[in-house]
Amino acid sequence: MARVKRGVTGSARHKEMVKLASGYRGRASTCFRVAIEKVEKALRYAYRDRKAKKRDMRALWIIRINAAVREQGLTYGRFINGLKRAGIELDRKQLSDLAATEPAAFKALVDQVQATLKTVA
Repeated sequence: MARVKRGVTGSARHKEMVKLASGYRGRASTCFRVAIEKVEKALRYAYRDRKAKKRDMRALWIIRINAAVREQGLTYGRFINGLKRAGIELDRKQLSDLAATEPAAFKALVDQVQATLKTVA
């Protein structure tokens, strides 16, 4: 079996990893061995935080909706319950955006929900 020299493949692999680590501080951006560790950790964080970002955004939307609804004299839980009973299918992202940018439209929505809650209860 012929001998295989791996100079080209090895340096290509090293070069690719160091390229991924460009922008890191200190030896992490130049030294292959340190770059491997840093890039792998960064990829683990990226995977984890793609999931966490969804949770964080939903929590932010709920906080914004709650703040806007409390100004109208209602709580978040009762508001969401009223939306379901009224048959209004807006998600939390849309509701949050509506509360922030269109207060008059959001108030009309809250009034509609309050009317629905009064008829049910």
